[in-house]
Amino acid sequence: MLEKLPDVIGHALHDVRAGLDAIVFNTLGLREGMATIQVTSLAFADHAPIPPPYTADGEGRSPPLQWSGLPANAVSVVLLVEDADSPTPNPLVHAIVVGLPAGAGVLEGGLAEAALPRDDHEGNGLHVGRNSYLQTEWLPPDPPPGHGVHRYAFQVFALDAAPDFSEAPGRDEVVDALRAHAIASGLLIGTCERPDGRIPLDDAAPAGPLVAG
Repeated sequence: MLEKLPDVIGHALHDVRAGLDAIVFNTLGLREGMATIQVTSLAFADHAPIPPPYTADGEGRSPPLQWSGLPANAVSVVLLVEDADSPTPNPLVHAIVVGLPAGAGVLEGGLAEAALPRDDHEGNGLHVGRNSYLQTEWLPPDPPPGHGVHRYAFQVFALDAAPDFSEAPGRDEVVDALRAHAIASGLLIGTCERPDGRIPLDDAAPAGPLVAG
């Protein structure tokens, strides 16, 4: 969708970013005294480009995720995906899944097949929240052309309870539950960039770690 925006808009907004400091993982003191969860993906390494099939330039599928290192007293898991570099006051929410079983540790086949279809997630037994477009589905990376590298934060939280979330919880409701029940957290960063408005090459975004914006 955003690939059709003129490059000049992306360049003009280049320094307008929510920033890594604003993602849930880095806010509200949630990391203080918490255990660390290891989050990985078979599709990309930490701080490496997300392959096109998992972005709006490809099929828009969501990447497979794995996590380990949950505390023994973990009861449920929350997954939250945010764009730290969206030109908005707060990070753009791309995915929310709550009530994942603590013993799962993997979303095989990607969120799109295991948790967050692009359109209909009925019958999969998972509790999907609202993205920033108010849809209960996976929102694939779709950065504005010329805006630079966007960092997508795949955040996993372990909770010591299974909160009674609403039918389609949003970011604020999830954050309130994390304040009360989060006991461990983990983070995986994937990147995506449209430097000139065209479909990006696989190596368009740098693979090295980036400083929080």
